[in-house]
Amino acid sequence: MNTLAQRLAGTQLTTVQTLVLTAFGGISLFLSLLGLYALMAYTVQTWTAKIGIRMALGAQRSAVMGLVLRQGAILWLAGIALGFSCAWSMTRWLRSLLFEVQPTDPLTFVGVTALFFAVVAIACYLPARRATRVDPRICLRYE
Repeated sequence: MNTLAQRLAGTQLTTVQTLVLTAFGGISLFLSLLGLYALMAYTVQTWTAKIGIRMALGAQRSAVMGLVLRQGAILWLAGIALGFSCAWSMTRWLRSLLFEVQPTDPLTFVGVTALFFAVVAIACYLPARRATRVDPRICLRYE
């Protein structure tokens, strides 16, 4: 028999540990978003020749933008599926570290998914918009 305070004292993190873990979590989230943006922007930039060919053959800018955003969405869905499976598999271990928070918090999962989707959409849209505004002859000249 233990009191509630004794029971919580063994599982609760100190304030300093919580701040350090929060800071590292925020830094890792920022670095993953930055890496995701850089990877998606680079991938779309490598498609510049393909975009130039499509534009030279008469494709509309909206069709090309839709193609690029669909390709980005496919990569995003693959990453989200892998991330969900990894996060869901860690819930048993995380349950012992959390107090008054569920490791399967739907708000957290939806928020992170929306954040990553926004980054992927921006990372696909900006380079694709830039590539569709370039003259197709210039895009094809570099190949």
